[in-house]
Amino acid sequence: MTGPTWLVATHNPGKLEEIRALLGDRLSLIGAANAKLTAPEETAPTFVENALAKARHGAAATGLPTIADDSGLVVDALGGAPGVRSARYAGDDASDADNIERLLTALADLPRQRRAARFICVIVALRSADDPTPLIVQGAWQGHIAERPRGQGGFGYDPIFEDAEQGLTAAELSAAEKNARSHRGQALQALRRCFPR
Repeated sequence: MTGPTWLVATHNPGKLEEIRALLGDRLSLIGAANAKLTAPEETAPTFVENALAKARHGAAATGLPTIADDSGLVVDALGGAPGVRSARYAGDDASDADNIERLLTALADLPRQRRAARFICVIVALRSADDPTPLIVQGAWQGHIAERPRGQGGFGYDPIFEDAEQGLTAAELSAAEKNARSHRGQALQALRRCFPR
């Protein structure tokens, strides 16, 4: 690790590793668990508002500049659900498997052409809790929801999210391939440009 120390306001180890893979050569990054940071409630209706709330909470609690993301899966046939509630789609204490099962059940009778979906990621970077000019970047990854889980990699909905171009699920891609194509990878590449060497 190199550069100034920034907090990444997430308890999700998969997200932290993806962020480290793309920003770790520019910034020293510590996760929320290392900073003993509690997670704020995510009550806003948009990804950007939730990401901003998490970043402000992290910066205020630790005094560190903070990066936070809010991301989720948007399924057209479900009116945008699970959306900002992606991690809690099957309930507040739902596992990834619970969320996948609920989503597959909701889409069970739909043909592939009606299973369009996209991952959305909004990342906010704050230099301090009261930073009046937050850096805000976003990315979107187009695809479809598979009929059953495939692949061993990734986390969350990765086993059922098929990349629109390759037809492989996100869980079937290598970490490098996923970072090059994903919503978070796109947003992190944009954020990376804000931290030149």
